[in-house]
Amino acid sequence: MLPSLRLKKNEERRIKQGHVWVFSNEVDIQVTPLKNFTAGQQVIVEAHNGKPLGMGFVNPNTLICARILSRSPKLELNKKFLKKRIQAAQALRDIHFDQPFYRLVFGDSDGLPGLVVDRFGDVLSVQITTAGMENVKSEIVQVLDNLYHPTAIVMKNDCSGRALEGLPLYEEVVLGDLPETLMIEENKTQFSIPIEGGQKTGWFYDHRMSRARLQTMIKGKRVLDVFSYLGAWGVAAANAGAAAVTCVDSSEFALDGVDMNAKLNGVAEKMITIQGNAFDVLNALRMDGQKFDVVIVDPPAFIKRKKDFKKGAEAYRRINEIAMRVLEKDGILASASCSHHMTRSNLLHAVQSAARHIDRTVQLFEQGHQGPDHPIHPVVPETEYIKTLFFKVSASW
Repeated sequence: MLPSLRLKKNEERRIKQGHVWVFSNEVDIQVTPLKNFTAGQQVIVEAHNGKPLGMGFVNPNTLICARILSRSPKLELNKKFLKKRIQAAQALRDIHFDQPFYRLVFGDSDGLPGLVVDRFGDVLSVQITTAGMENVKSEIVQVLDNLYHPTAIVMKNDCSGRALEGLPLYEEVVLGDLPETLMIEENKTQFSIPIEGGQKTGWFYDHRMSRARLQTMIKGKRVLDVFSYLGAWGVAAANAGAAAVTCVDSSEFALDGVDMNAKLNGVAEKMITIQGNAFDVLNALRMDGQKFDVVIVDPPAFIKRKKDFKKGAEAYRRINEIAMRVLEKDGILASASCSHHMTRSNLLHAVQSAARHIDRTVQLFEQGHQGPDHPIHPVVPETEYIKTLFFKVSASW
């Protein structure tokens, strides 16, 4: 039988309403001292009167000290449990995707907190960010192998979030051999993906729907893709009929990927890449008198922590202002954010503020959100983080 983690009086209300995180200050440490638990240990979370609230795992060293996996105290986190949850996640993806290129498991939203699995055909890229999931890593690999028979499974456990759980950072191929070339298809465009050495799990499926929407707007237009990474926006735009596309990124490695993907889709003659800091490159393009019909601004998270909001929000405002300065009259700005702390309304305010600063008028005509392979857990707002706002940018009315 699993050990108990007892909550203080009245602290169970939030859990009963569907929340799945337990914070350390909610635990009755007189009855169940946190120091008695080991990181990742499975527990039964109990109300102050001893009534079971559910099964989960604990980390006594973190602010979120427990995560509830099931409302049934009879279950345990094992291969059977993992298989059932992954199959449920697969069923949701099957509704939306007819090719094996998507995020298969999205942490809390799929009932597996701290586990992310991206599917690249026969290769699975796995990221673990909680001690509870780290403790069943071998079981995760076995279940994935039994369900999908992949040619390779790679652990991309080099993200900073692991440090918060006291976990080591590493990247490791745990099953099979990674092929030299890993190919995916997204929005009728082919991409070669570098899993080893690539960012996060290797690819960003989350903006897929917004990128598809952009493809309907760019035929015959000059496009600027800022923070391009491997060209998910830019190469897809060229493939959908853009007249010319310029991709900007600080990483030479990423821009080599843009060149490769442009050739792969037969659009290399349309593509230009510029390596450098996005702010500096945009200012240089402005000074050079360069103008574009469409500008895409999809930066990394400028606000990773709540305390960084003021500085990060100003960065979003500045980058959108410079982007508008290189737009043609009545051009389109696609402004995106992957920061949970930068809400949709915050981003809208940043763009509006930038527009007024340079005497422009913006009209928000469409909004995008994360794809269905990144479902949102209603009581975990952190699972909703992607937003894209499409604007027409005109001279001041």
